[in-house]
Amino acid sequence: MEKYVITLDGGTTNTRCILWDKDKNMLASAKREVGVRNTSIDGNNEKLKKAVRECIEEVLNEAGIKEDEVSLILSSGMVTSELGLYTVPWISAPAGKAELAANMKNVVLSEISRIPFSFIPGIKNSEGPFDMGNIADMDIMRGEEAESIAIIEHFVNSGKKEGQELLLVLPGSHNKFIPVNGDGQIMGCITSISGELLSAITNDTIVAKSVEKSFVSPEAYEREMVIAGFETARAQGLGKACFTARTMMLFMNEEPQRIANFILGASIAGDLEALKNTKAFNISHDAKVVVSGKEPLRNAIADILRHDGMFTDICEYENESGIPLSALGQYIIAEGMD
Repeated sequence: MEKYVITLDGGTTNTRCILWDKDKNMLASAKREVGVRNTSIDGNNEKLKKAVRECIEEVLNEAGIKEDEVSLILSSGMVTSELGLYTVPWISAPAGKAELAANMKNVVLSEISRIPFSFIPGIKNSEGPFDMGNIADMDIMRGEEAESIAIIEHFVNSGKKEGQELLLVLPGSHNKFIPVNGDGQIMGCITSISGELLSAITNDTIVAKSVEKSFVSPEAYEREMVIAGFETARAQGLGKACFTARTMMLFMNEEPQRIANFILGASIAGDLEALKNTKAFNISHDAKVVVSGKEPLRNAIADILRHDGMFTDICEYENESGIPLSALGQYIIAEGMD
């Protein structure tokens, strides 16, 4: 890629553009708090198109670059869905950067920009067909594939054993567990809405008083309480674990942040059961587990995995580059087009 490149990461609630030069230097960035959620609410994507147009104009103006100096706009995430800018079908696992590059869709959206867009597909676990016997093992991603490619590339270049499998864990509102084979191909994923459940429990249930409607702060993280919540939920279920938080307040006079740690651990218990019981893919116990994301959720998942013993090689990965992993992954995928 000899010209400048823009990467576009469009999610449910936010849209971000980054302008790069041919040496992978980030020159400018812009963000708008608009996403496909607006499309769903409004019944059209006009706000999303306006946000993308403004972001593109902003990064070009900031860097003093003209449209015709930019070769393409790499795009991934929910902007490739039916609620986004251009619908791109998922491709089926296994898929790595070569398969993603081969299935990119190149279009010009003149109402947004004269620069051509290259949309990166998401990945699905299987082609089907599906019924109630196997639908629980079906899963999808849009956007996480680009983030995953950036992490995979980092570990390939930093001494990963040849042929070693990876299990990437991307925490957030939706926790993603993504197995990667020895050839660097994504084998599928498991998605959990644990982050959303944690938010609902913290803010909208009887537990809200016990935790003072507060999540665990990085400074107040307590591994022992996280493990206690995890074990309680695993033994008695998430519902009972959550009510235990109330009895901890009433009969033990526990502090809200300690109870919040307990609830954090409880919210993750079901994810580990899903990982152990999935039939969507096989992952070796010798796989290197890479837990990304922000503290303290990253710490909690890594500590629970170490405590459980399902895997022995577990590390926490913190992106210190200052460049969003999704944008870096988009750039890496596009290099396969050359």
